[in-house]
Amino acid sequence: MNASSNASVAPFWPTRYGIAAAVATEDAVARSLQLYGEWAEHETILLSGLLEEGQTVLEFGSDFAAHALWMAQAVGRHGEVHVAEPRRIRFQQACANVAINRLDNVFTHPVWLGRGKGASSLGTLLPGSRGQDEKVRIATVDSLRLPALHLLKVNQPHALVDVLAGAGDTLRAHRPLIYARLSGMEDAQAEVDAIKALGYRAWSHVPYLFNSDNHAGVDANIFPGMVQQNVIAAPVDSRFEFPERLEL
Repeated sequence: MNASSNASVAPFWPTRYGIAAAVATEDAVARSLQLYGEWAEHETILLSGLLEEGQTVLEFGSDFAAHALWMAQAVGRHGEVHVAEPRRIRFQQACANVAINRLDNVFTHPVWLGRGKGASSLGTLLPGSRGQDEKVRIATVDSLRLPALHLLKVNQPHALVDVLAGAGDTLRAHRPLIYARLSGMEDAQAEVDAIKALGYRAWSHVPYLFNSDNHAGVDANIFPGMVQQNVIAAPVDSRFEFPERLEL
């Protein structure tokens, strides 16, 4: 199959884990969902061996609910997936995908997860983003009062340190795994240090954006050589080990 065969305009996109409402393909996530029917599948390959039925996940940064569709299946009807997304349109698009797939175990929160409570402009929190004057509500992970948490997944760059600062009680109570996208060379060391300061060990995960075994069977690679700089972390006293990965 070539790259043009899946590029026609349609109201919905068939993806590996459900139906996604079509959105403007102006960023990597949307382009991947449209062309390949999946996004960052190498992340789900790693995490699929770690999630179990009945567990609870919190994800910051919805990515159009691309991974929430998978996580909802992974934790099953007795588990819960919580998705925090502060950007209004992104939030609405994520909600649409949750609704059309009838995911009763997914809960969406229109908030920016940080170290305190209040409000701010999107431009202050996420410089260079669209809608910089848009006001967003800030909340802490602790304020969500989750009764359980097995995985904290942070997709939003330049947010991890503040997310962890507002999650102290939750992390101490539930000791979840942490999976996060690092923010680049300037911030990565501080982000890893913040994780380790909470009594965690951290390992590098560098997944390619292109998956040759993608859902749509498309051979063309629109992300040549592109990888994400991610980290997987587990409490020092947990059973989890990742010996095949570089410990940070």
